[in-house]
Amino acid sequence: MKILFVHNNFPAQYRNLAAALANEPGFELVAVGASSAQPMPSVKLIKYMLPEADVSGTHPFARRFDLECRRAEQVLYSLSTLAASGFAPDLILAHPGWGETLPLRTMFPKARLFVYCEFFYGAEGRDIGFDPEFPMSGLDGHIGLQLKNATTLLALADCDLGISPTTWQQSTFPSHYQSKIEVIHEGIDTSRVRPDPRARLMLPNGREVRSSDEIVTFVVRNLEPLRGYHVFMRALPEILRRRPNAQIVIIGRDGLSYGLPPPAGKTWKSIFLDEVRDQLDLSRVHFMGGVPYQTFISALQVSSAHVYLTYPFVLSWSALEAMSAGCLVIGSDTEPVREVISSGENGLLVPFFAVDELAERVIEALQEPAKFSSMRQAARRFVIDHYDAEQVCIPRMRRLLDLRAPSVPSARNFWPGRSPSDLSKGTKRASRKSSAAAGLGMSGEEGAGLS
Repeated sequence: MKILFVHNNFPAQYRNLAAALANEPGFELVAVGASSAQPMPSVKLIKYMLPEADVSGTHPFARRFDLECRRAEQVLYSLSTLAASGFAPDLILAHPGWGETLPLRTMFPKARLFVYCEFFYGAEGRDIGFDPEFPMSGLDGHIGLQLKNATTLLALADCDLGISPTTWQQSTFPSHYQSKIEVIHEGIDTSRVRPDPRARLMLPNGREVRSSDEIVTFVVRNLEPLRGYHVFMRALPEILRRRPNAQIVIIGRDGLSYGLPPPAGKTWKSIFLDEVRDQLDLSRVHFMGGVPYQTFISALQVSSAHVYLTYPFVLSWSALEAMSAGCLVIGSDTEPVREVISSGENGLLVPFFAVDELAERVIEALQEPAKFSSMRQAARRFVIDHYDAEQVCIPRMRRLLDLRAPSVPSARNFWPGRSPSDLSKGTKRASRKSSAAAGLGMSGEEGAGLS
């Protein structure tokens, strides 16, 4: 079977599947990606370059689509070269988020096309309008936001099947398309991301910490409001005041992945650090920046309390990896998190904006670690049972691709009786107001647990 992967950041969400197929005979694997794509063993990688483009003359509503069409053109050139070599895929797996899927159906009309349905932008009930602290211009912003769905809608019209990683993410798509979208997560390597009582983590100041220390972890790709960085920072003064031995480990870059950019000349990191700086013992707050994957795992393994906060948006790999590592995850009571954490069973949930309640839950976890041992164990068991790459997710994908695979039950509705509508019945959040939309970007790769 000839399989073509198309993803500008390849391997991204296809890493586990591509690695599994590469180890078996009978598959010819080719990937097309941008300059950021990374090679994998037994996968032929074709990279395209995206020239600088001036789209200032394009209508503002159409500028994103203009860039996506330019990217599609480069993909088309790469595919033409591939087709000229005699390669005709039986199956194409592609992410539509940057326009790369636009030429696929025309170029290879006989191939099955499965597209990755990560998120469908909407003006209400998701990331936009959720946080009243960051309002923005109204109508133009909302129209610009809706237009970000253009290539995804074209891909859904073209494809044979869509694949979403979670039930809630599937539910963000228009109802008439949801039956075309299967829910299959890309999977977590639970054999690698596991508890280790011997783990050690070296902090930037040279101190080595272990699981017997009071360690609070917070992990994102970039420090920004969409992933709750501002809420976490506001909880730190009380945590540090009442737990004098606590160490705060913050992993994440000082950039922008999602949401609005900060004011000119500033970063979200500095804005919210400066807000509480005078209330913190900064010798106990450790900004690690971006770290190697093994360092990230070590941080999870020594964690006493792992805080994961997010707007209603894409569920980060890091949330599931923290659960797999046996962390006590204290998460935001938002739809994507409710899908994987049942509060009091395999973790704890707090309202996203409840700074005081977040601080109390973290303090409780540090005061009485034994009280939460069963939740830690349940968190890991949940991920093994429902998100393990080798035993659950890859077999489900293989069955879907008509490959040799055992039957694996559907991954939908892990909690009996819970549906996407149930996930919206959480704690009452702040009133929704018009919020920034047009600038929101999505990387499509939640990347090495750093999101």
